[in-house]
Amino acid sequence: MREAAIAAARSYVLDGEFSADMAPRIAIRSESPREDSRHDHLRYLNEEMRPLLERMGFTCQLLENPVEQRLPAMYAERIEDPGRPTILIYGHGDVLWGMSGDWKDGRDPWVLDEAGGRVYGRGTADNKGQHSINLAALRIVLDRRGRLGFNTKVLIEMGEETGSLGLVELARQHRDLLRSDCLIASDGPRLAAGAPTLFLGGRGSVGFRLTCETCEGAYHSGNWGGLLVNPGIRLAHAIATITDPTGRIAIPEWTPERMPPEVRAALKKVVLETGPDDPAIDDNWGEPDLAGAEQVYGWCNFEILAFLCGRPDAPVNAVPGTAQATCQLRYVVGVDPEKVLPALRAHLDARGFSDVKFEEIKEDYYLATRTTSTTAGFSSPSRRWKRRSVAKHLCCPTLVDRCQTRSFPRSSACRHPGSRTLTPPTPSTHRTSTCSSASRRKECRS
Repeated sequence: MREAAIAAARSYVLDGEFSADMAPRIAIRSESPREDSRHDHLRYLNEEMRPLLERMGFTCQLLENPVEQRLPAMYAERIEDPGRPTILIYGHGDVLWGMSGDWKDGRDPWVLDEAGGRVYGRGTADNKGQHSINLAALRIVLDRRGRLGFNTKVLIEMGEETGSLGLVELARQHRDLLRSDCLIASDGPRLAAGAPTLFLGGRGSVGFRLTCETCEGAYHSGNWGGLLVNPGIRLAHAIATITDPTGRIAIPEWTPERMPPEVRAALKKVVLETGPDDPAIDDNWGEPDLAGAEQVYGWCNFEILAFLCGRPDAPVNAVPGTAQATCQLRYVVGVDPEKVLPALRAHLDARGFSDVKFEEIKEDYYLATRTTSTTAGFSSPSRRWKRRSVAKHLCCPTLVDRCQTRSFPRSSACRHPGSRTLTPPTPSTHRTSTCSSASRRKECRS
């Protein structure tokens, strides 16, 4: 029975059924940053997810978002025996902007395209592909033996790409509905294309904007240069105090006291795989004595995502009045996210930059998680069993990583004691597809 189900799963991907299922899902332009996207989100949930789930014996209901109406969610459940364990599967059907015209080889982001053993289209690797594969796996098992052997709940949200606005409130509102023994979420790259990976947590994120405003409007640099404070220079110097020249974070509250020995030992075994289109990794950047997986999975990093001063696309001879930077701290367990911005304020004030203001980006706020051998209900034998199961299915070793690089909305789970999270990237994602330049590369290896 097991071998037949695995063979059917391989055929599902290789014989074109997966692509046939994905094409109409990719065609739905479910861009969550778009203000008028509610109609497309409802189409995805009601026209694609609901029929699929109901055919498998799930009962479905639409959950309205208590914070942002345009970002609803779909909840479904299939209870075989209340006495058996219950698995909650998470996925998101929303995507970022399609960015038509920016894709390689003239591809249309809303039209599924296959080339070179890959499937292209917005959402194939984040996250329509992943949850489609998970649900297809359940269907195949049900087709073969008529039961799963456990209870299953599914939550598909439509706002992950805008910070999962309202998801925590929705989870709190429907806490009893979502109660389960384990959360399984597939979102993020593999450590290596040929190595199945189980993630036992994820880094958190705190996003914010820094602004330095010295005057209203811009003034001719020939007449006012040297007389007015340049906000770009002030902001650049303020940001330069946050790290040293090689990216080491200088604010103590932004890093843990140390990396747990068992985490470091596990990460030392992980070899990062890069593709031909990826940039070279610089082991001299970041925290000294850390490299590769230790740096990107086990520690914190500060990034400037954007810096704006004046008009870069059409510069003029003028001293600008404002400079702004969009920044992000990716942090691990051991850092208190509530102290990140107060610590930044104290750090800047102590160095004479009280004129630099900051604003939290609420859409870029995620909690860090890490499942350890002592976490309630998630023992080492359980972890070993999952590792052996995946390895047996795919006939290759399985990497277990303590913390994935990306953040996904575990907040609703990790706020509740005893919750367990397991993040197994499906065969649809790997490092090269998500770390290459953003516009074209939401790829899915078929």
